[in-house]
Amino acid sequence: MASIQKRGNRWFARYRDTTGRGYGQRFDRKVDAQRWLDEQTAALVTGQYVDPRAGRVLFRQYAETWRAAQVHRASSAAHVETMLRRHAYPAFGDRPIGTIRPSEIQAWVKGSPLAPSTVHVLHGVVSAIFRAAVRDRIIPASPCEQTKLPRKIRRQVVPLSVEAVTALASAVSPRYRALVVLAAGTGLRQGEAFGLTQDRVNFLKRCLTVDRQLIGQENGRPRFGPPKTAASVRTVPLPDVVAEALAEHLRVFGTGPEGLLFVDDDGLPLLRPRFSRFVWRPAVAAAEAVPHGTGMHELRHFYASLIIRHGESVKTVQSRLGHATAAETLDTYSHLWPDADDTTRTAVDSVFKINPAADTARTKAAQ
Repeated sequence: MASIQKRGNRWFARYRDTTGRGYGQRFDRKVDAQRWLDEQTAALVTGQYVDPRAGRVLFRQYAETWRAAQVHRASSAAHVETMLRRHAYPAFGDRPIGTIRPSEIQAWVKGSPLAPSTVHVLHGVVSAIFRAAVRDRIIPASPCEQTKLPRKIRRQVVPLSVEAVTALASAVSPRYRALVVLAAGTGLRQGEAFGLTQDRVNFLKRCLTVDRQLIGQENGRPRFGPPKTAASVRTVPLPDVVAEALAEHLRVFGTGPEGLLFVDDDGLPLLRPRFSRFVWRPAVAAAEAVPHGTGMHELRHFYASLIIRHGESVKTVQSRLGHATAAETLDTYSHLWPDADDTTRTAVDSVFKINPAADTARTKAAQ
């Protein structure tokens, strides 16, 4: 039911939604009242109607409902919660979701002190929340559409030297020495290495299985989760130097709960923040050959550079590292493969054994 009535010098337009609830608005001109009423009626007919009162829900309240419904891995869920709590809620948490404008999102993005790549991730999370609000008919459109994001600057990977990796293995506490050798010699991600258990290491076949990662602990017991992607489930060759380091580690330190190879001094599963603060950073500071700010992920880059240098193909490197696609491998490490110009020259020279000077001499002799 819709109607337009003149009340005094103004026009009052009114309609009822699908639940029977009435809404009205006053206008100075009848044509404006009719246009507004037509828009609301069309939205009701096409199923695009948005309750004007729905947008009063606070952004934080809706975002928390959205977050609880997501099918995220534990590590991803924790990351999303942290991003929202630290960066989105201080700006928009206490605002009605329907009042947040595109210009405010743009200003928020531009004023962020975070790295461009982090801004992209953060905006992606917030944008997903607004898209869900549009689907739920909470708001008519997302204020994140057409936001101009800062250009991501891809830092070219510069692998650690052998001397740097050796220095790290020497500087770290003996309890974690084999962990450094493992990461540098197999390319495992930090969570995969922290979650490695004895039953996943096959010393006889000289390989190890990666099918889970450590995501936390509960009452001193490890909490495992799936690896980063489906492609991360893999079997990795076990070099002798890594096998020997692990065997010695087991002889000296044994295993932790559920067969974990690496635990802290209290026998508890390793937690990333604590490991970084009390183990990794002091080792980096003590190892003179290691650049300041080196993270444990650099050992994965070292492994990749090592097998590339020794002639492994893109597909093999992708498989060893557990990348989802070969494109991801190339995007990260393409500059480490031998220069294409040199490869072309070598290929041609290896086939054509032509000596122009000798050919000229033979021609003259024949004449």
